[in-house]
Amino acid sequence: MKVPFGDLKTHYQAYKPQIDKAVQRVLESGHYILGPELERFEKDFEEFLGSGYVAGCASGTEAIYLALAAVDVGPGDEVLVVAHTAVPTISAISMTGATPVFVDIDPASYVMDVAEVESKITAKTKVIIPVHLYGQIVDMDGIMKIAAAHKLVVLEDVAQATGATYKGKTVGTIGDFGAFSFYPSKNLGAFGDGGAVSTRSREHFDRLVMLRNYGQSKRYHHDVIGINSRMDEMQAAILSAQIPFVAEWNQRRREIAKRYTEGLKDIVVTPAENSDSSHVYHLYVIQTPHRDDLQTYLLDRGIQCLIHYPIPAHTQKAYSYLGYKPGDLPVTERLAKRILSLPMFPELTDEQIDQVINGIRDFCAQPSTATNGSKLEKATQSR
Repeated sequence: MKVPFGDLKTHYQAYKPQIDKAVQRVLESGHYILGPELERFEKDFEEFLGSGYVAGCASGTEAIYLALAAVDVGPGDEVLVVAHTAVPTISAISMTGATPVFVDIDPASYVMDVAEVESKITAKTKVIIPVHLYGQIVDMDGIMKIAAAHKLVVLEDVAQATGATYKGKTVGTIGDFGAFSFYPSKNLGAFGDGGAVSTRSREHFDRLVMLRNYGQSKRYHHDVIGINSRMDEMQAAILSAQIPFVAEWNQRRREIAKRYTEGLKDIVVTPAENSDSSHVYHLYVIQTPHRDDLQTYLLDRGIQCLIHYPIPAHTQKAYSYLGYKPGDLPVTERLAKRILSLPMFPELTDEQIDQVINGIRDFCAQPSTATNGSKLEKATQSR
């Protein structure tokens, strides 16, 4: 039995009636851009988040860009972010002309190390972007305290954590902004690209709505310089149809993660869970010194695993102009050589999960992998 990393076709079949109804409604309406479906989605997602306002847009990358543009981030400004993230997070900063400044990550949670943040702040710093990577949540109390002390804007990157909570608050409603991606494989995914920005400020919301539509306050009246970043009606309708199931899907992800952890915790480093937040496992990421060999071994047995992310942003050719060099972010660089993402999606069966677990255990049982030290290594990991 093959185990795919994800299975969007199975997902569609499981929710075909709801999705087909939403698609048909849009086709029959003849309205495809900035219409009632987007308004409906924005209200539905506001209710899902529990507070604030939501502006739909064309992608998660542009969600970050729009939030930055809403507070006039531009050339000469610095934005604190991690290098251990999908490069689109950094691309959005570059789109504004601002400079990304990289903060290393916590070795246990793989997200921004709050203890490192203050040392990176300069007179040019304007925004902190805590990335809730893999569905794990950054220490937002620590981030908000620092931001308040230095009068900085906080923009949560929630692309991989839709539906997660931190001390009872829905992620994306804690900072000044939350940026969401609805790429098809996300915890809430469109059937194409899509994104949204959440904010607690009506003033910011009104500006976001202008910025996503060429800066228009009303038709042909351009008050600010904007872009075309409009979520189309089809994606809005499909997203609204799926919102009621997100909590159920996230619970299934947590169940899958628990099964993985119970089966693997004695042979590889399994994900940490912070007690004050709910990890929603967009990805289930393990650590092993034999990562590349393990990935090949599993692939040969029909088990697809990926690496998120093999090349940190600060070492990418595109960002060489920033002047970072190997060793500048030691935790990030070490993890990039050891992490492996296992199959994770709500439709994954228990039989498939067990096949992944057994494949990893079989690999680790080989004398050539020299796993005798893995228990000791895990015991010394910071938790």
